[in-house]
Formats: sequence, C-alpha cells, structure tokens
Amino acid sequence: MRGKQAPKRKIDNDPKYNSPIVGKFINYVMQDGKKTTAQKIIYTAFDIITEQTKKPALEVFEKAIENVSPVLEVRSRRVGGANYQIPMQVRAERRQQLAFRWLLVATRSKKGKPMAEKLSAELLAASENTGDAIKKKQDVQRMAEANRAFAHFAR
Repeated sequence: MRGKQAPKRKIDNDPKYNSPIVGKFINYVMQDGKKTTAQKIIYTAFDIITEQTKKPALEVFEKAIENVSPVLEVRSRRVGGANYQIPMQVRAERRQQLAFRWLLVATRSKKGKPMAEKLSAELLAASENTGDAIKKKQDVQRMAEANRAFAHFAR
C-alpha cells in the first residue's frame, strides 16, 4: 500500500428511519446519482415487508444483513511460485459491504417485477436464511472450509 489511506467519510443516516445502515444501503442501491429513486425503492420495499410480516421492516432488514454477512472468505496468496486460497476472517466493515453487494446482485438478477418487490422478497428470504444471497454466503463459507489446510500461510 503506497501513500496514505483515504479518510473515511461519514455517511448520513437515512431521513425516514434515521439509521446509518439504511443510509449506507440507499447509497448501494443508488445508480447514476439518483438518490431519491433509491430511497423510494427501499422505503417501498420496507412497506411491503411490514405489510407481509406485521413486523418492523428495520428489524427484518437487520436480520437479513446479519444472516447474509460472511464470517470467513478466501484470499489468494502467492507462496513459492504457487497460488493458494487462504481462508481469512472478514472485517466487520467488509462483512457489511459483501452482504449489501450479494443482496443487490441477487435482487437485480431476478426479472419481471419492480425493483422494490424484488428487494422485499430477497430481504424476507435472507431474514429466513433462504434465497440467492444466502446461497452465495454458503458457497464462500464452503470454499473457506475446503481450503482450511492452507490456513497456516496466513500471517
């Protein structure tokens, strides 16, 4: 790593729920700088979740993020001319980033419904430990387990 690390910017809480996690998720959903559209998508999805489950949407959202967040992942490392996939623990910040990314990839891969409906369905599935985002997490965890023999290469 060269130079100094870029300073962390503070991300504003979202206006409706005043939650920093939702504020960050809005920024992940946002495309082409259209923040109000992203907010509309998320708030509509949250309304759908509340309607279907009769639970607070924020609770379901936080449970989904917690379920999708990986504990272990593999990182490539070159040792003596060979590349090894080394299992490593995931930092809390990266854990959240991966959860957001996997949820959105799973949501965007579905076709035929409005984004808010797809997002609410994926969040509900993730909160119940099912769905494509959970499958992705399990694949990553399985890969880390399979390469546990190379854990001694980690520093």
